[in-house]
Amino acid sequence: MAYEIVVVGTSWGGLAALRELAGALPADFALPLVIVQHRHKRSGQLLPSLLQDRARLCVCETEDKAPIEPGNIYVAPADYHLLIEDGHFALSTDEPVRYSRPSIDVTFMSAADRYGEHSVGVVLTGANADGARGLKRIYDRGGLALVQLPESAESPAMPAAALKSVPQARALRIDAIAATLASLPPARARQPEIG
Repeated sequence: MAYEIVVVGTSWGGLAALRELAGALPADFALPLVIVQHRHKRSGQLLPSLLQDRARLCVCETEDKAPIEPGNIYVAPADYHLLIEDGHFALSTDEPVRYSRPSIDVTFMSAADRYGEHSVGVVLTGANADGARGLKRIYDRGGLALVQLPESAESPAMPAAALKSVPQARALRIDAIAATLASLPPARARQPEIG
Protein backbone atom coordinates (compact mmCIF):
# COMPACT_ATOMS: atom_id res chain seq x y z
CA MET A 1 0.00 0.00 0.00
CA ALA A 2 1.31 3.43 -0.92
CA TYR A 3 0.50 6.45 1.25
CA GLU A 4 -0.13 10.10 0.47
CA ILE A 5 -0.50 11.89 3.81
CA VAL A 6 0.22 11.55 7.53
CA VAL A 7 -1.93 13.39 10.08
CA VAL A 8 -0.76 13.65 13.70
CA GLY A 9 -2.86 14.77 16.65
CA THR A 10 -1.72 15.66 20.15
CA SER A 11 -2.59 17.77 23.15
CA TRP A 12 -1.17 17.78 26.70
CA GLY A 13 2.55 16.93 26.57
CA GLY A 14 2.56 17.27 22.82
CA LEU A 15 5.52 19.60 22.39
CA ALA A 16 8.08 17.08 23.67
CA ALA A 17 6.41 14.26 21.74
CA LEU A 18 6.32 16.26 18.50
CA ARG A 19 9.93 17.37 18.87
CA GLU A 20 10.97 13.75 19.29
CA LEU A 21 8.91 12.62 16.30
CA ALA A 22 10.02 15.46 14.02
CA GLY A 23 13.65 14.97 14.99
CA ALA A 24 13.51 11.25 14.20
CA LEU A 25 12.18 11.60 10.65
CA PRO A 26 14.84 11.38 7.92
CA ALA A 27 15.64 14.31 5.65
CA ASP A 28 14.29 12.36 2.66
CA PHE A 29 10.91 11.60 4.27
CA ALA A 30 8.60 11.72 1.28
CA LEU A 31 5.10 12.29 2.69
CA PRO A 32 3.42 15.49 3.86
CA LEU A 33 3.02 15.33 7.64
CA VAL A 34 0.23 17.44 9.14
CA ILE A 35 0.21 18.25 12.86
CA VAL A 36 -2.81 19.29 14.91
CA GLN A 37 -1.79 20.38 18.42
CA HIS A 38 -4.24 21.82 20.91
CA ARG A 39 -2.84 25.21 21.93
CA HIS A 40 -3.92 28.64 23.07
CA LYS A 41 -5.42 30.80 20.32
CA ARG A 42 -2.77 33.48 20.90
CA SER A 43 0.19 31.09 20.86
CA GLY A 44 1.56 32.57 17.62
CA GLN A 45 4.34 30.96 15.57
CA LEU A 46 6.23 29.40 18.48
CA LEU A 47 5.32 25.77 17.79
CA PRO A 48 6.65 25.61 14.21
CA SER A 49 9.94 27.24 15.25
CA LEU A 50 10.37 24.84 18.18
CA LEU A 51 9.82 21.90 15.86
CA GLN A 52 12.12 23.31 13.18
CA ASP A 53 14.93 23.31 15.76
CA ARG A 54 14.79 19.50 15.75
CA ALA A 55 13.48 18.62 12.29
CA ARG A 56 15.45 17.97 9.11
CA LEU A 57 12.28 18.68 7.12
CA CYS A 58 10.79 22.11 6.50
CA VAL A 59 8.22 23.02 9.18
CA CYS A 60 5.61 25.68 8.46
CA GLU A 61 2.31 26.87 9.82
CA THR A 62 -0.45 26.11 7.35
CA GLU A 63 -2.24 28.86 5.47
CA ASP A 64 -5.63 28.74 3.79
CA LYS A 65 -5.46 27.26 0.26
CA ALA A 66 -1.75 26.39 0.68
CA PRO A 67 -0.76 23.41 -1.50
CA ILE A 68 0.05 20.11 0.20
CA GLU A 69 3.62 19.26 -0.75
CA PRO A 70 5.48 16.01 0.04
CA GLY A 71 8.34 16.08 2.51
CA ASN A 72 7.07 19.02 4.58
CA ILE A 73 5.72 19.26 8.12
CA TYR A 74 2.59 21.40 8.35
CA VAL A 75 1.26 22.76 11.65
CA ALA A 76 -2.41 23.69 12.05
CA PRO A 77 -2.65 27.35 13.07
CA ALA A 78 -4.10 28.21 16.46
CA ASP A 79 -7.85 28.86 16.61
CA TYR A 80 -8.66 27.37 13.16
CA HIS A 81 -9.89 23.95 12.12
CA LEU A 82 -7.62 22.51 9.44
CA LEU A 83 -9.27 20.67 6.54
CA ILE A 84 -7.59 18.53 3.92
CA GLU A 85 -8.96 19.18 0.44
CA ASP A 86 -7.92 18.15 -3.05
CA GLY A 87 -4.22 18.97 -3.02
CA HIS A 88 -4.49 21.89 -0.63
CA PHE A 89 -5.51 22.93 2.89
CA ALA A 90 -8.55 24.91 3.99
CA LEU A 91 -8.97 26.77 7.29
CA SER A 92 -12.30 27.06 9.08
CA THR A 93 -13.58 29.12 11.99
CA ASP A 94 -16.51 26.79 12.62
CA GLU A 95 -17.40 26.22 16.27
CA PRO A 96 -14.88 24.35 18.44
CA VAL A 97 -15.34 20.57 18.59
CA ARG A 98 -15.01 19.13 22.09
CA TYR A 99 -13.85 22.60 23.17
CA SER A 100 -10.99 22.50 20.66
CA ARG A 101 -10.16 24.53 17.56
CA PRO A 102 -8.19 23.15 15.85
CA SER A 103 -9.91 19.81 16.33
CA ILE A 104 -7.91 16.66 15.67
CA ASP A 105 -11.09 14.78 14.71
CA VAL A 106 -11.98 17.39 12.08
CA THR A 107 -8.58 17.13 10.38
CA PHE A 108 -8.41 13.33 10.63
CA MET A 109 -11.89 12.92 9.17
CA SER A 110 -11.16 15.23 6.26
CA ALA A 111 -7.91 13.34 5.56
CA ALA A 112 -9.79 10.04 5.66
CA ASP A 113 -12.49 11.36 3.34
CA ARG A 114 -9.98 12.75 0.85
CA TYR A 115 -7.21 10.10 0.93
CA GLY A 116 -8.97 6.97 2.27
CA GLU A 117 -6.64 3.98 2.34
CA HIS A 118 -3.69 6.22 1.44
CA SER A 119 -3.92 8.12 4.77
CA VAL A 120 -2.07 7.56 8.04
CA GLY A 121 -3.38 8.77 11.39
CA VAL A 122 -1.15 9.13 14.46
CA VAL A 123 -2.48 9.92 17.95
CA LEU A 124 0.07 11.05 20.54
CA THR A 125 -0.12 12.17 24.16
CA GLY A 126 -3.13 14.18 25.33
CA ALA A 127 -5.60 14.61 28.16
CA ASN A 128 -8.90 14.13 26.31
CA ALA A 129 -10.46 11.93 23.61
CA ASP A 130 -10.02 14.19 20.56
CA GLY A 131 -8.67 12.15 17.66
CA ALA A 132 -10.36 8.86 18.58
CA ARG A 133 -13.30 9.27 16.20
CA GLY A 134 -11.10 10.65 13.43
CA LEU A 135 -8.64 7.78 13.76
CA LYS A 136 -11.52 5.34 13.48
CA ARG A 137 -12.62 7.06 10.25
CA ILE A 138 -9.09 6.69 8.84
CA TYR A 139 -8.98 3.02 9.84
CA ASP A 140 -12.49 2.34 8.51
CA ARG A 141 -11.49 3.83 5.15
CA GLY A 142 -8.53 1.43 4.97
CA GLY A 143 -5.83 3.81 6.24
CA LEU A 144 -3.11 3.07 8.77
CA ALA A 145 -3.73 3.84 12.47
CA LEU A 146 -0.78 4.45 14.81
CA VAL A 147 -1.03 5.39 18.49
CA GLN A 148 1.60 6.31 21.05
CA LEU A 149 1.88 3.53 23.61
CA PRO A 150 -0.17 5.00 26.48
CA GLU A 151 2.35 4.11 29.17
CA SER A 152 5.01 6.07 27.27
CA ALA A 153 2.82 9.19 26.96
CA GLU A 154 3.03 12.18 29.29
CA SER A 155 -0.78 12.11 29.32
CA PRO A 156 -2.17 8.67 28.39
CA ALA A 157 -5.87 9.60 28.07
CA MET A 158 -5.82 10.50 24.37
CA PRO A 159 -3.85 7.44 23.21
CA ALA A 160 -6.00 5.20 25.43
CA ALA A 161 -9.20 6.66 23.92
CA ALA A 162 -7.81 6.14 20.42
CA LEU A 163 -6.99 2.50 21.17
CA LYS A 164 -10.46 1.97 22.63
CA SER A 165 -11.94 3.38 19.41
CA VAL A 166 -9.50 1.49 17.14
CA PRO A 167 -8.23 -1.61 18.99
CA GLN A 168 -6.48 -2.72 15.78
CA ALA A 169 -4.22 0.36 15.79
CA ARG A 170 -0.51 -0.22 16.29
CA ALA A 171 0.53 1.03 19.75
CA LEU A 172 4.19 2.10 19.63
CA ARG A 173 6.71 4.35 21.32
CA ILE A 174 7.52 7.53 19.42
CA ASP A 175 10.82 6.26 18.03
CA ALA A 176 9.00 3.22 16.61
CA ILE A 177 6.26 5.45 15.18
CA ALA A 178 8.93 7.52 13.40
CA ALA A 179 10.60 4.36 12.07
CA THR A 180 7.24 3.04 10.83
CA LEU A 181 6.46 6.32 9.07
CA ALA A 182 9.92 6.40 7.48
CA SER A 183 9.38 2.89 6.10
CA LEU A 184 6.06 3.65 4.38
CA PRO A 185 6.09 3.71 0.58
CA PRO A 186 4.89 7.06 -0.77
CA ALA A 187 2.33 7.16 -3.55
CA ARG A 188 4.47 9.74 -5.33
CA ALA A 189 8.22 9.95 -5.07
CA ARG A 190 9.68 13.25 -3.92
CA GLN A 191 11.21 15.23 -6.75
CA PRO A 192 14.89 16.08 -6.23
CA GLU A 193 15.62 19.75 -5.65
CA ILE A 194 17.37 21.51 -8.50
CA GLY A 195 20.15 23.95 -7.82
